[in-house]
Amino acid sequence: QVQLVESGGGLVQAGGSLRLSCAASGRTFSNYAMGWFRQAPGKEREFVAAISWSGGGTFYADSVKGRFTISRDNAKNTVYLQMNSLKPEDTAVYYCAASYRGSSYSRSEYNYWGQGTQVTVSS
Repeated sequence: QVQLVESGGGLVQAGGSLRLSCAASGRTFSNYAMGWFRQAPGKEREFVAAISWSGGGTFYADSVKGRFTISRDNAKNTVYLQMNSLKPEDTAVYYCAASYRGSSYSRSEYNYWGQGTQVTVSS
């Protein structure tokens, strides 16, 4: 089992920045690829970003490319999502997830999920 706890969400004005953190406990964190997803009210949960177990590979949804950066610190068992130039359409609950099958766009490839942290961007 892997337990994931997100933090760092909040209310920010458009154009601002936030950094989300996801702390993992349980099994060896470095064995897992990690992803961030988000879910806005009335919408399906969507992929945001993912990072390989080593941190050497990252990829992003087109909607956040160039604005968001995913990173990880395996010594701290933590994955981060730096969000810059935030837009009102980025408002959602953000979830981190762990996959032992490798980083992926697909929700079904992830084995463990956190409870989420709310990000609200005002215009």
